[in-house]
Amino acid sequence: MRVAIIGAGSLGQSIAKGLLSSEALTSLYLTKRNLSALKDFDNSEKVTLTTDNVEAVKHADILIFAIQPRHFEGILNDLKPHLTKAHVLISVITGFAIARIEAIVGEDNYVVRAMPNTAASVGQSMTCISTNKKGKEKIDLTMTIFNSLGTSLEIPEEQLQAATVICASGIAFWMRLIRATTQGAVQLGFEAHEAHQLAMQTCFGAASLLKESGKHPEEEIDRVTTPSGCTIEGLNEMEHRGLSSSLIKGINASFEKINQIKNN
Repeated sequence: MRVAIIGAGSLGQSIAKGLLSSEALTSLYLTKRNLSALKDFDNSEKVTLTTDNVEAVKHADILIFAIQPRHFEGILNDLKPHLTKAHVLISVITGFAIARIEAIVGEDNYVVRAMPNTAASVGQSMTCISTNKKGKEKIDLTMTIFNSLGTSLEIPEEQLQAATVICASGIAFWMRLIRATTQGAVQLGFEAHEAHQLAMQTCFGAASLLKESGKHPEEEIDRVTTPSGCTIEGLNEMEHRGLSSSLIKGINASFEKINQIKNN
C-alpha cells in the first residue's frame, strides 16, 4: 500500500506509527506545515516527510486526511485536480459529512469516513467506518488498514458522531478513570509509579477479560463481589456518589457538543 497522511498531527501520527508496523505498507508520505514535529519518523526508510500535499497525493493510492475541519474544504479543492479515480479518500475528520466531500470531489470517487483513536499507535484502536456508495467497493481494503491498527467496525454514517464520543473521546474518559484510580492507590500508601502500574494493568486486564470471555460486565463483577465484602462496599459507594450517572452525563455532554461542531 502507498499511503499519504495529509495533516500528521496527533491522530495522524498515531495512525502512521500503527501503519509502519504493517507489512502491507510500501511507502508512507506525511505532510505537515511544521516538519520538525515529525522528526520521530525521520529514520524510517518507508517514510517521506513533506510540506507539499500535492507531492504526497502523487505518490500515494490511499489518502488519509487528518486535518482540522475548517481547513478540509480548501485543501480538498486544492488537491482536486490531482486526484484520480483510483485514489481512496479516507477522512478521519470530525463533523465533515461524506456528502460534503462528494460535493467537492464527486460521487464517483472512493470516499470513506473513519473514526480511529490515538491507540492506533500501539495497534489497539477501535475504529468505526462508513463509506459512500462507491466506497463500498473498498470497504475490505479500508478495514484491512484499520484492523492493522486494532479493531474496526462498519456502521451507518449517522452513528459516526456517537462513535467519535465513545471511541475517540472515550480514550480520554478512560485515562481519567485510570488517573483517579492511581490517586486512590497513592492515598492507600503506594508510591506514584507503583500506583500507576497497578491501575493501568488492572484496567487493561478488565478490558481483556471482557473481550476474551464475551461476557457482560455485570457477570464478571458478580465473580468478584462476595456478600458483605469490600468490593460491593466500594461499588455501592461509587454509585451513591454518581459514578455511572456522571459517566453517562459526560458522554451525552460530549455528544451534544460534537453535534454543535457538526452544525457550525
